[in-house]
Amino acid sequence: MFLPLAALLLPPALYAQAAAPATPAASTIKLNATAERESALYHRGEPVTFVVKVTDKDAPVAGGTLEWTLLKDGLPLNLQGKAEIHDGQAKVSGKLDEPGFLQLRASYRPDPKAPAVTALAGAGIDPTEIQASLPVPDDFDAFWAAQKAQLAKVPLEVQLTPVTSPVKTLEAFDMQAKCAGAPVSGYLARPVDAKPKSLPIILTVHGAGVRGSGLGSAVGWAGKGFLAMDINAHGLPNGKPEEFYKEQTEGALKDYRYVGRDSRDECYFKGMFLRLVRAIDVLTAQPQWDGKTVVVYGSSQGGYQALVAAGLDQRVTFISAGVAAGCDHSGMMVNRIAGWPKLVGIGADGKPDPKGLETARYFDAMNFATRIKTAGACLTVGFIDTTCPPSSVYAAYNQIRGPKQIENDVPSGHAQSAKSSAAMAAAVAKHVEEQKLK
Repeated sequence: MFLPLAALLLPPALYAQAAAPATPAASTIKLNATAERESALYHRGEPVTFVVKVTDKDAPVAGGTLEWTLLKDGLPLNLQGKAEIHDGQAKVSGKLDEPGFLQLRASYRPDPKAPAVTALAGAGIDPTEIQASLPVPDDFDAFWAAQKAQLAKVPLEVQLTPVTSPVKTLEAFDMQAKCAGAPVSGYLARPVDAKPKSLPIILTVHGAGVRGSGLGSAVGWAGKGFLAMDINAHGLPNGKPEEFYKEQTEGALKDYRYVGRDSRDECYFKGMFLRLVRAIDVLTAQPQWDGKTVVVYGSSQGGYQALVAAGLDQRVTFISAGVAAGCDHSGMMVNRIAGWPKLVGIGADGKPDPKGLETARYFDAMNFATRIKTAGACLTVGFIDTTCPPSSVYAAYNQIRGPKQIENDVPSGHAQSAKSSAAMAAAVAKHVEEQKLK
């Protein structure tokens, strides 16, 4: 029996979830941990100092003891200890002798019987030098070419059913399209009376979970002048009662991320990725498309899909991928932590499942990134992200050979801050303007 890697290592995400209830809602104690250097970027072997500020009712705590642990992006380094607090502040130093991320976990108890208050901080150590954990499989391109060939045999049958748009100047449709397996299901929106060949495309894709497509997302981007479509990850019908999606979550789609993970032909993500290609088929068949611009935009599992779409479909001209999942599935092979969905199971002997490991290589955003030939890519990364660890995001980012940018969201975990969201949107707007000049 093979277990998820997260079941054998102390999962940072679970650490964060467990830590929150330990702090009473009425607690006036606060911890804030940051790298001493504002950029939180260092070189290998260079000392990294973290500063932890401890306040009570917003006033510095006079003294006490802080407990700390240093990890390699969530993996144990066997470095822990205590630091004395002076005038509301304690410092913890360490280093990493390889490219990666050094993570601090700090905790403080105002008295031995009090629950611990915790904080996380992260620092990047030459992150642009993080290498792929395993090479791309020799038949990676042949495998995906075969999958797309099978998809091409499915007729492009699209049903557009008008739905009420919240904006009168925009029209919206429930879109259903035949695909290999589950259909593509989404909402398509565009400006009313848009002229032929006048609109850039944007396809927005979803993070993990089970839900219908977002009409608001499609309409919001259409309001910015796009031929916009938002698709859900599973080909589910849209606009159903919440109970419908809950039943899917607890039933057919429960733990979908692990379905078929020991076979590249049965892996759940194969269908999800082919739906990306078919969604682009639908959009590029619309007469309003400008014939040049195709943007894919999403975060977490949506960022995963954006990277895959660009590597799988050369029609994509730009991606914005926030805190991308699906990166570095084989990270454990070089003592790194893999990102969600942690496809590779770990056996009782501590070794990865060989079948799972081989399958995961065909579904790793890191490997799709090597095939990206877009005019640009914008990624974001949270330095204390415990779901899609920053080392995994950089493992994929570093494989992109064309124009690219990354927003280092130093204080953020697995979330899109206002800053990183603005960076993603601004990058899309810039690309569209550049495309107009071509």
